[in-house]
Amino acid sequence: MRKKVENCVQQIREKTDFVPKVALILGSGLGALADEIQVEVSIGYEELEGFPVSTVAGHKGRFVFGYIGKTPVVIMQGRVHYYEGYAMSDVVLPTRVMRLLGAEILFLTNAAGGISEKLKPGDLMLLTDQISSFVPSPLIGPNVDDWGERFPSMDTIYDLQLRDLLREEAKKCDVDLKEGIYLQTTGPCYESPAEVRMFGMLGADAVGMSTAVEAIVARHMGMRICGISCISNMAGGTAKEPLSHEEVKEVAERVAPLFKQLVRSSIERMC
Repeated sequence: MRKKVENCVQQIREKTDFVPKVALILGSGLGALADEIQVEVSIGYEELEGFPVSTVAGHKGRFVFGYIGKTPVVIMQGRVHYYEGYAMSDVVLPTRVMRLLGAEILFLTNAAGGISEKLKPGDLMLLTDQISSFVPSPLIGPNVDDWGERFPSMDTIYDLQLRDLLREEAKKCDVDLKEGIYLQTTGPCYESPAEVRMFGMLGADAVGMSTAVEAIVARHMGMRICGISCISNMAGGTAKEPLSHEEVKEVAERVAPLFKQLVRSSIERMC
């Protein structure tokens, strides 16, 4: 694992010496922000030997290095998912790579299904905690001591100061930012009504197929983490119509202007 990660970092360093402070992962339907920043260089995942390539419609699959305000950022315009058939070590490889490139903060975004009655499609939800028990831990296997300790704490995995920053910027942007707990499943099928009821009983407010494992690895490597879910649909059994990926993208794209405004203003304060 270590050799593969470091090989990807070396390949990127042969193309750019840009050092980001913030790593931003853009979820389904949310990738347009990467096209609107001050770009220094972009690198397609397929250009990097050994790097996992996203196969999901709507995910461009590239790193974009540049600036949001004065803050140097690296943006993942499209992520890879466990359900695509990759090993979990490959799913989180991009997060490890961005950390080794210099990123200190990981800003996670995703499109998620709403479970809580307080949520509706089109809402933005600040992540306050997560449940990752339904996917394999990305830390299984030999520990690389240089990257982090064997048994890292997941207490307040979503940084308290960054949460406050996002709340403040949401008010400035007139965004009604909800808050809640995110639960990750493996996918790719959407959850059954019975599963949704179970997730709600466990305390989850929203459910998706990414994010939690990336947060675990970032925490393992000493990064500060924040996250926002775009509630693109109500989870299985709580909506009147069957779920579809097109619906997810459509709602995420509709909310994109507010989302981009909030992310931009927040990251500008992280410089």
